[in-house]
Amino acid sequence: MAMDSRPTAEQISRLPKALLHDHLDGGLRTETIIELAEEIGYTKLPTHDPAKLADWFQESCDSGSLVRYLETFSHTIAVMQTRESIERVARECVIDLARDGVVYAEVRGAPELFTQQSLSMNDVVEATVEGYKQGMTEVAREGRKIRVESILCGMRQNNRSQEAAEAVVKYRDAGVVGFDIAGPEDGFPPTNQIETFEYLRRENAHFTIHAGEAAGIDSIKAAVEICGAARIGHGVRIVEDIDMATGKIGPIAANIKEKKIALELCPSSNVQTGATESLVGHPIDKLEKLGFTVTINTDNRLMSGTSASKEIGIVVDNFGWDFEKLEKVTINAMNSAFISESERSEIIEKIIKPGYAKISGE
Repeated sequence: MAMDSRPTAEQISRLPKALLHDHLDGGLRTETIIELAEEIGYTKLPTHDPAKLADWFQESCDSGSLVRYLETFSHTIAVMQTRESIERVARECVIDLARDGVVYAEVRGAPELFTQQSLSMNDVVEATVEGYKQGMTEVAREGRKIRVESILCGMRQNNRSQEAAEAVVKYRDAGVVGFDIAGPEDGFPPTNQIETFEYLRRENAHFTIHAGEAAGIDSIKAAVEICGAARIGHGVRIVEDIDMATGKIGPIAANIKEKKIALELCPSSNVQTGATESLVGHPIDKLEKLGFTVTINTDNRLMSGTSASKEIGIVVDNFGWDFEKLEKVTINAMNSAFISESERSEIIEKIIKPGYAKISGE
């Protein structure tokens, strides 16, 4: 099969994938939510039927509002307040990603959200990393290989980002690779956290910033030019600085393109939150053609009813992407990962390129 042909759904499922933007508390199995809720006596779930609960999450997130989208997390956060529950969710996350062909993932979460009972932020970080380790060990027994690292988020509407940033530095050699700010974007610019970003830069710590989703181009500019983000979470509204009809690029977008700052695009989620109007109208294809460093991500697998394979299938179905373009975007993700250059290169050369060569050549 020629490298320039489109992969089938079955081939997509087997392609090696890299994820930069996946939220731990947005990817729970519905069966797990129900079981954990029953264990702790949590009675606010809309249904205890796994299939119906999955539908409820996705339908609730199809409102076109980031605020309402974020409200659904109250249920997943409620059942993740113990070390055991966090370890379980993290372990299952790794298993689910690996079985979908993901070979590298940076999964993020805000430790502060899971300290409503007795856990400290450090407890949360350690439980998360332990769960990832358990998951990686388990899938290795299935003959699968995946590396999962943690990104710690601060909630932009709260005042605990510095604590999360300090945990990034503390655990940077123990399963944590970077920092992010998450939560409601509009009204909470990244510059509110400027002291934390300055701290991270002094410590040579990696960070990405949610920007250009609910807020526009000014949010992206602040994230990159003031705060110093190495990647942009979503960033879909970068199109506000591009004449999409002519391809003329404005100064903010040009800076991001020139510096190869990765855009962590999440097609299904971007439609759900109203960041873009439709899947077929998603700017990922045009941005890739214009030379931006685009990547394909899941954001919240539960809320979007999605997976890495499904998101890749979306771009294949809507834009006709072939093996060659998918491999390029996968390598984009690996080259933008928050691990060392030698580790990135090893995954690219030993897993991604051979995997694409084998599957595209069938």
